[in-house]
Amino acid sequence: MPDVRYVTAGRPKTGGAVHRAPAGTTAPTDAATALGEAFVDQGYVSDSGIVNNNSPSSESVKAWGGDTVLDLQTEKPDTWALTLISAKDVAVLKTVYGEDNVTGTLETGITVTANAKELPSSVWVIDQVLRGGTLKRTVLPDAKITEIGEITYSDSAAVGYPLTLSAYPDASGNTHYEYIVNP
Repeated sequence: MPDVRYVTAGRPKTGGAVHRAPAGTTAPTDAATALGEAFVDQGYVSDSGIVNNNSPSSESVKAWGGDTVLDLQTEKPDTWALTLISAKDVAVLKTVYGEDNVTGTLETGITVTANAKELPSSVWVIDQVLRGGTLKRTVLPDAKITEIGEITYSDSAAVGYPLTLSAYPDASGNTHYEYIVNP
């Protein structure tokens, strides 16, 4: 029988919901353990939240006469879309433009250089609090920014960096992990 206690919404964890660490950093394996120092908070995410697309694509094989007799999975990308809106945060700028392309602080002056250098893979962690205080942590052990959307500067909206992350299989063949627990 359906139970309304299992219906929920995702809210960002207070104190930081999206964190990034260099590739090879040991990823957490539960929803509650504190993250290590290598994980850098990515600031606020826009109110559109985070969207995961983890849908397989397939190709149909048809028999003579037009009947579909087989569907072959051709791919199963695992992508994550979010917009980082802490546009003056050096950590966010380094995520978007690359570690070596951002120097300084707000106090001393920030310099950003834009170029074609490829952004590296990273370990990403998304922490949420679900209905009733349930903790949910999503871990992308090997993900890379594969798209940066249009950056709009306007007096009617926050400056944001729309990112698409592509998650790749780890040594176990998994693109992401989800850990959920009641505190």
